[in-house]
Amino acid sequence: MTGGGLLVAGTTSDAGKSVVTAGICRWLVRQGVKVAPFKAQNMSLNSFVTREGAEIGRAQAMQAQACRVEPTALMNPVLLKPGGEQSSQVVLLGKPVGELSARGYHGGRQQQLLGTVLECLAELRGTYDAVICEGAGSPAEINLRRTDIVNMGIARNAGLPVLVVGDIDRGGVFASFFGTVALLSRQDQELIAGFLVNKFRGDVSLLEPGLDMLHDLTGRRTYGVLPFRHGLGIDEEDGLRISLRGAVRESEVSSPFGEDVLRVAVCAVPLMSNFTDVDALAAEPGVVVRFVDRPEELADADLVVVPGTRGTVRALEWLRERGLARALVRRAAEGRPILGICGGFQLLGEHIEDDVESRRGQVEGLGVLPVRVRFAREKTLTRPVGEALGEPVAGYEIHHGVAEVTGGEPFLDGCRVGRTWGTHWHGSLESDGFRRAFLREVAAAAGRRFVPAPDTSFAALREEQLDRLGDLIEQHADTDALWRLIESGAPQGLPFIPPGAPA
Repeated sequence: MTGGGLLVAGTTSDAGKSVVTAGICRWLVRQGVKVAPFKAQNMSLNSFVTREGAEIGRAQAMQAQACRVEPTALMNPVLLKPGGEQSSQVVLLGKPVGELSARGYHGGRQQQLLGTVLECLAELRGTYDAVICEGAGSPAEINLRRTDIVNMGIARNAGLPVLVVGDIDRGGVFASFFGTVALLSRQDQELIAGFLVNKFRGDVSLLEPGLDMLHDLTGRRTYGVLPFRHGLGIDEEDGLRISLRGAVRESEVSSPFGEDVLRVAVCAVPLMSNFTDVDALAAEPGVVVRFVDRPEELADADLVVVPGTRGTVRALEWLRERGLARALVRRAAEGRPILGICGGFQLLGEHIEDDVESRRGQVEGLGVLPVRVRFAREKTLTRPVGEALGEPVAGYEIHHGVAEVTGGEPFLDGCRVGRTWGTHWHGSLESDGFRRAFLREVAAAAGRRFVPAPDTSFAALREEQLDRLGDLIEQHADTDALWRLIESGAPQGLPFIPPGAPA
């Protein structure tokens, strides 16, 4: 028997699809429904490693947590990791299979993956009571419709009803809803069941005349109006433009547990990956996290984090161009704390031999850590566990660079020299005891009377966020109507809205 399903699409990128999908998942699992998330194709540098060693988007991993199930590669069969303006690494069922330009991908390769995507979705629907799918961008990207495997392409092939989410905080939501439907073919329109308004501020009664008119114009109802809530989110898909928004990134800094705050500066390197590593720092009361791109912004930082990147050599050049490289070398010599994670760890080393990612051959690093890095074609995808600073710690690794550590003190898989630490482990700061021990060392080195709070649980904060998302759906959406959609599909007889698009 095939389980029910729903595709959450959006009028635009960043309309709230990931958050709404997670909220629906958490609402369903609290009703006793066995549910799983799914995104056919994700473009993101923010990824995660499953227990079986597969790389998927972090948003899908967090949606799996909302479902209270273990994430698997089936939930995100295609992951695209941009390496620049023109190309991306294609990760299929959790493993990299090559680099493709946008033209090459949309010119044929994408359509070839449709069978794999549908098989993954069918396997999930055969295992779970419901599968909540997330689209990408907008379903009305008519230039890409022919090769689409993530929006209406998957909905048509799998017979999924589609709920369109619009961000009213941006403005123009009614035009976006209407235009999204009107630009789709008759066959696609038959699956557009209705709309969900996201991020509404104010009195809902003032919105109702517009919702009634939208229903009259399209024959489709609005399934809910979700209010704007600060600090709500899950691990986002991409980049610095959203790095200060979301579950932890938008939260106000709580008062410090000790006498001082601790200031953390994160170098905003190009192609930054897994910027969520610093969320666990921002979750600590009294820790102020900011992203920086100028050397003078490092001056008052108690800790500088050099994060992961999809382009280690490019990030190294960027640091040098900006004057940040000199500031980091000077900071290390002065014994002021620096933490390099993954690509950030690699570029702090002596040299990098890269014939894989940048194909630049041997490049001199910053020489802060006694490490030599050689890029291998095989990607390391693991979930290591260990101990550091006297505390248990767990993380995950996603990298082509193989590090040869020739000195310093051991630190996770990397090393430390003085007050500079380097590791390939993403997510290590989510281990509460280790994070507190690390921050105590940083505070001591910085001369700050900062004391980590003894009871901050990052995992509990994640769960609270997911429950808040579930509450939004339960309290502000028509959940009975949503369940009918999931169980029975789109309503019959939905009107066609001209002009439509060719079938």
